[in-house]
Amino acid sequence: MRLLSSSRTYSIVLGVTWRIVARRVKTPRGEIDLVAQRGGTVAFVEVKWRATPAELDLAIDQRRLERVARAAEALAPRFARNGEDLRIDVLLLAPRSWPRHIVNAWQP
Repeated sequence: MRLLSSSRTYSIVLGVTWRIVARRVKTPRGEIDLVAQRGGTVAFVEVKWRATPAELDLAIDQRRLERVARAAEALAPRFARNGEDLRIDVLLLAPRSWPRHIVNAWQP
């Protein structure tokens, strides 16, 4: 999987005020690509990289979001200890195109 090489780059995509607190966190329920924090919010971020911008339209679906939601639920106590708001975001990346950041992509 081709992920961006540094937490700093992810922070730029998410916005400079986000702090990356974990990368590629695995649980029995699934994997979270990034965990980011800003103020009172913790975002569990799914990163999808595709060869072309057109392929990004099919990169994320209900089934994949459910898997991320299960993993986020398992990890929430570890990263949100003080009542922070939780959300699931998606970053869609392809060469020669602007990154797409879908905020709060999962709402059961």
